[in-house]
Amino acid sequence: MSKSSDTGDPQLPDTQPGMRHAVAPVGPPDHDATELSSDEATMSGRYRLTIASMALLLFAVASAAVGQVMLKHGMQIATARAHAGRSLAISAVTSPWVLFGLMVFGISAVAWLATLSRVPLSIAYPFNALGYLGILTASVLVLHERASSLTWLGSLLVVSGLIMVVLSRP
Repeated sequence: MSKSSDTGDPQLPDTQPGMRHAVAPVGPPDHDATELSSDEATMSGRYRLTIASMALLLFAVASAAVGQVMLKHGMQIATARAHAGRSLAISAVTSPWVLFGLMVFGISAVAWLATLSRVPLSIAYPFNALGYLGILTASVLVLHERASSLTWLGSLLVVSGLIMVVLSRP
């Protein structure tokens, strides 16, 4: 006696009640294999960084670096005012450079959250190495700080690691 259609498929092995059989879909896929969703890309080990995602990622990193430089410049001014007898906390919260730096840094945080909604963390986070290089360059050129050749070499090695991560295919 064969099984009826309401008790299960006669060609599939018996399973526990309530268990379903996984069946591969038949026919063409709904989307091109190169257009993987973030979840599909993460599960398959492949991810293609789109131009829009790359732009958002670079904006997030660059705006964070600019915000940090603005904060540092503002704090240099606030510290000078504090040495003149003013409170450092009041000097900092009334400094336009500190306030704008916080605003730019806040914008970068929102951009970073948007980036994380589109790009796997294992791809996005290494891009922060570009921020190190940007901040190092700005600290020398804009803030007139000194950086040793070992600092530059170390930063270039970190960026080299970023390039390896981006170019590697799992």
